[in-house]
Parts: sequence; structure tokens; C-alpha cells
Amino acid sequence: MNLILLSTIVIIYLFIVGYLAYIGYRRTQNAADYMVAGRSIHPYVMALSYGATFISTSAIVGFGGAAAVYGMGLLYLTFLNIFMGIFVAFVFFGKRTRIMGLNLNAHTFPEFLGLRFQSKSLQGMAGLLIFIGMPLYAAVVLMGGAQFIAQVLQVDYNIALFFFTVIIAVYVVMGGLKGVMYTDAFQGTLMFLGMFFLLVLTYSKLGGLVTANQKLTALAPEAIKLFGAKGHTGWTSFPTFGSEYWWTLVSSLIMGVGIGVLAQPQLVVRFMTVKSNRELNRAVLVGGVFILMMTGVAFVVGALTNVYFYEHPAFGKVSFLAAEKAVDNIIPLYISHAMPQWFTALFMVTLLSAAMSTLSSQFHVMGTAIGRDVYEKWANGKGNTLIINKTGILICILLSLFLAWGLPLFFEGGTAIIARGTTIFFGLCAAAFLPMFVGALYSRKIKRAAALACFWVGFLSSFFWLFFVHTKVSQPLLLCKALFGVDSLAMGSKWAVVDPLFISLPLSTLATFIGQLFGKPMPEAHVRTCFDQIK
Repeated sequence: MNLILLSTIVIIYLFIVGYLAYIGYRRTQNAADYMVAGRSIHPYVMALSYGATFISTSAIVGFGGAAAVYGMGLLYLTFLNIFMGIFVAFVFFGKRTRIMGLNLNAHTFPEFLGLRFQSKSLQGMAGLLIFIGMPLYAAVVLMGGAQFIAQVLQVDYNIALFFFTVIIAVYVVMGGLKGVMYTDAFQGTLMFLGMFFLLVLTYSKLGGLVTANQKLTALAPEAIKLFGAKGHTGWTSFPTFGSEYWWTLVSSLIMGVGIGVLAQPQLVVRFMTVKSNRELNRAVLVGGVFILMMTGVAFVVGALTNVYFYEHPAFGKVSFLAAEKAVDNIIPLYISHAMPQWFTALFMVTLLSAAMSTLSSQFHVMGTAIGRDVYEKWANGKGNTLIINKTGILICILLSLFLAWGLPLFFEGGTAIIARGTTIFFGLCAAAFLPMFVGALYSRKIKRAAALACFWVGFLSSFFWLFFVHTKVSQPLLLCKALFGVDSLAMGSKWAVVDPLFISLPLSTLATFIGQLFGKPMPEAHVRTCFDQIK
């Protein structure tokens, strides 16, 4: 690695990020500017901010590494990301969220739900869930960025983690959502260019589009030899139906993220930052192309790394073994060995952009959740709104930093937790929020009791499955072991590999319908206000 070249690129990058954050800071005058960017963001900025927030180092490093293990079956997730995460989210959720959010003067996703159902407790509980659940998601994104920096610069992981966190913390706290979205748009542009070059250089190195994919297909016996007992059939085919790998690929990696994206607080709030539905329509195309390039390239290149490592005389084995079974190290290892130095520097900035754009949004959402939704609205706390939210952001940053430091000590040395941490939070949000969110947008008759039933059943069933059934998570958490002497109550059965989303989302949906049988209807005047201008 040419450190002079890398240092020059990184300094220029940080200078531009700092300048954009400063613009955001200068244009932030009140709470609406700080939390919903003044509701006047340009559609290009909004689309790239949405995409850059959605796609983190988790998608590139974690899921790219997962593609090196599970193969190109992960491309189904790309389809779901575009169809559900962009088309359905913008067209069927975004427009109504923007109008209803404006009608109710909501500034956060929990506040949107709380005002829609006239329940401060729902707003507070939703904020608390985000505050408790999102630090894990943020921590794994921090880990992805810090691990790449540590490997490329050959520095200690904890040193990389500390300075990486400090840089993001400064501009998130100062610039609010405007600063976050301005920097997101710049970082999203860099990410697009970085992934485009990665795709071209990879296929060029492996002999072209057709040849490279044929070589990967020919490696199927290696995949079966290594993972065949768990259902693997090759990197260009799907795992055996019903096998352990099939359940992990479908229920956790594809469905968990593909559906969970619809109820992500940090994404939903972006619908409230544009001034009309026309901006959302214009953002669909930009967002769709961006997500296709980000996830599609990561999954294709991740799978193709097997060809590179298998043919390389210094390795002579597939990616999982070349990286010494550290799934999260596969993409960094491939970049550092296979790509030219100039691209390594560019890709480092790409990963920095991916991590910083997602983290800045996560920190902002967590901070406003604990500051505005829990402290100000639920607990009736007093004080300056901006200072309260900035304090909340700082607390969340410290919590995420602590988890990013501690997680590698418990989760298989840190391997595979990057992708898993993402699916945990996506699934949790889908179970606790999605049924009531759909009802809030489309039903004039949905009751507060239905929303509360959805939240509690989704929340409790998700946590039960994570702590006591889903072995990949319950094993390192140790609670099941301490109480019952086993890593999972479903040890030895297929239930132990089924993602919580497959259980908790149907349960919370059922609970929403049952809750609708109880309680009083929402006041008619309030419902008219919610649906004003919504056709």
C-alpha cells in the first residue's frame, strides 16, 4: 500500500466531508432542521442518502463475505432490496409517510407512530426499542469499517475503531440530519464509483464475464466437499431445500433484510425530508440503480473471490479457507491481494463512505430516539431540544463503540457477526413496527390497542427467539445456557436455524388483528387530520 497516495486521498475525502458537514451545521437553525432536514431536501440528495444509509460496510464486507460462502443465491436479496426497499418503500410507504408526517408535525419515526395512535407510551417504547436494538447494528457497521482500516493500514483494530468513531461523531453531532444527508450524497457517489470499478476489475482479472462465472460453477465439488453436509450445492446454485444453509440464506440473509427494510426508522424518516411526492418519484430511479450497483456487485464479487483464491498459487483454496474461516475478512483480503494499489486506496474511501453514511444516520436516529422520543416526549423532560438530542447522540455513540470493542471477544472472534447483526435489527424492526406501520398508513379504522399489541408481541417474540432458540445468537449470549443448560431450546432441530423474523412477524401481524377487536376507535377528527391530502 502506498501510504502517501492513501493519505492524500483520505485527507481530501475528509476535507470534503468536513466542509459538507459545516454547510449542514450553518443551515441548521431549529429542531425541524436538525431532525428532518427542514423538509426541503433535493430528491437526488434524498435518494443517495437513503441508499447510502441502507448500504453499509455490512452489505459490502459482511454480505460480500457471506456471498463467498453461500454463493450467488444472495442475489435474490438484491431483487428484494430494489423491489421492497426502493419501489414499494417509496411508492406505497414514502408518499403517505411524508404527507401524514407533515399533517401530524412528526420529526422522528417513533413520534410518527405515537402521534398517529395518540400514544406517548408507544412513542417512548418505540424510541427505547431503537435505543436498545440499534447499537448492535451500529456496532457491527463500526466493526466492518475498523477491520478494513486495520487490515489495510496494518494498525491495531482498537486504534482504528477509536479514530474512526471520533471522526463520525464530530460531524453527526454538529451537522444534524442536514449535515448527515449532504455527506451521505457525496459518500453515495463515491460508493457507486468504487463498486463499478470493483466489478470491472474483478471480471477483467478472472478472464471476463462468461469465463469467470464458468470457473465458479466448476468449483461446485469444492463447495460440496466443504459445506455439503449443510446443504451447499455450489456457488452458482441454491442450497438444498430445507437444509441448514437454505434456512440461513432464505430466512436470515434474504428475507430478514429484504422485508425488514420497510420499517427501518433511519430510512423512514427520510420520506419526511422532501417537500412533495414529486421528489419521491424522481428519487425511485436513482435509488434503484444505486442499490443494484451496491448489493449486486458485492454479492457477485464475493462469490467470485473463490475463483481468485483457488487459482492463486499462494492460496490454492477457496475463500473461506484462504481467510482462515474469518468470513468478514474475505473481501478485505481479496482487495489487498487482487486489486491494484490505486484501487485499494479508492476502495478504502468507498468503505469509509459506506460505513460513515450508515453510521451517521444510525447515530442520529438513536440520539433523537432517546433524546426526543423517550426523554422529551415520554418522560416529559425539559431543556433545550438541540442540546438534548446532541447529548443523546453522544451517549449512543459511546454505547456502539463499547459494543464494537467487545463483540469480537464473544462472537467467533468477530466473524460473521457483521451480517448477522444487520439481520437481527432489520428483523426486530419488521416484527415490532411493520404491521402497525402499514395499518397507520392505509387503515382509517386501526385502533391504538392493535398498534400496542403489534409492538409487544413483535418485540417479545423476537427477543425470545434470539435469546433462547436461534443458536447463532443464543449461544454467545449465554442466557439460555445459564437457565436451561443448553445453547438453544430447539437444539438439534431445524427451528434452531430459523430466523426470528419468520416467527415474530406472523405473530405480530396476528396480534394486530386480535388487538383490533379491543379498545376504542381513534377520534374521527384525528383520523381526518392524519389522512388530509391522502387519496
